[in-house]
Amino acid sequence: MTARKRRTILLAGLIVLGLVGFLTSLLIGPVPTGLSDLWRLVSKGDRDLAVIVVDLRLSRALLAFFVGAGLALAGAILQGFFQNPLADPFVLGVSSGSSFGAVLAIQLGLGVSFAAFSAQSLFAFVSGLLVVSFIYLLSRRRGVLKVETLLLTGIALGALASALTSFLLFLRTDSFEQAVFWLLGSFALAEWNQVGVVAPYVLASLLVAQWLARDMNLLSLGDETARSLGCPVDRVRGGFLVLATILAASAVSVSGIIGFVGLIVPHWVRIWIGPDHRHLFPFSALTGGVCLIFCDLASRSLLPATELPIGIITAAAGAPFFVYLLHRRS
Repeated sequence: MTARKRRTILLAGLIVLGLVGFLTSLLIGPVPTGLSDLWRLVSKGDRDLAVIVVDLRLSRALLAFFVGAGLALAGAILQGFFQNPLADPFVLGVSSGSSFGAVLAIQLGLGVSFAAFSAQSLFAFVSGLLVVSFIYLLSRRRGVLKVETLLLTGIALGALASALTSFLLFLRTDSFEQAVFWLLGSFALAEWNQVGVVAPYVLASLLVAQWLARDMNLLSLGDETARSLGCPVDRVRGGFLVLATILAASAVSVSGIIGFVGLIVPHWVRIWIGPDHRHLFPFSALTGGVCLIFCDLASRSLLPATELPIGIITAAAGAPFFVYLLHRRS
């Protein structure tokens, strides 16, 4: 099967699954809803039904889609950046830094908000960016950025941020339940203004990543080869690092930590359609969005009386699937 045919099959399958996922998201919830109710909403504009379907369920489905797309795109970028299929959006400490900021805001009892960001979301977004910026500065030696140093520094400072988060929770155990939202991930608090914040980041980052996709292909040949072919290696690496950080920090700021999406989705898409980043970036984003819609549906449906954190769903489904991919790959 040719690569073009594989891409066509994947695109058609993702469109169908995406439509099914969005429709199912509109129907599932504590209030029973059927297709006739959706038709009544479209034809007659029932206000009560609009609150349930549009304000609560549709906003949640769209937020899940854009968060999944952002995490998967960030994973594809970082796997190309490090030339390692085991890299994910949180390898540089974004998740740990963002979690520390969110838990700190909870412990301080801050109730301020800015635009669509609550205090916890704002602290999570800013602290994630600050941690990666600090890692970047520590990793530069005499104006040169070494990828290996960046990776190891990210792991070390990520572990430090996780330890500080645990320390904050140890000081005040009464805020643990609220902190679980950030540590395990959830879309229970999804709102339209959050969609309006995350969607522009994801769409703009996808456009920039697509524009730089050819340079990422050159980086896979090695820095010296890429330079000889006209690629400004340092600027391209810096640009991709900024994109991946913004994508991961914005996702964590509205949904908490959702693991495995940025690791598995780009890995699977690469196996299916090949390593060309001109196709890998958009297909990873689309696949990640569709995947997280169904994970969110599972988190709402598996237990009738409560809602599971979505991080549990992605980890439970992602870990065995990743082991399968590794054995299939070998």
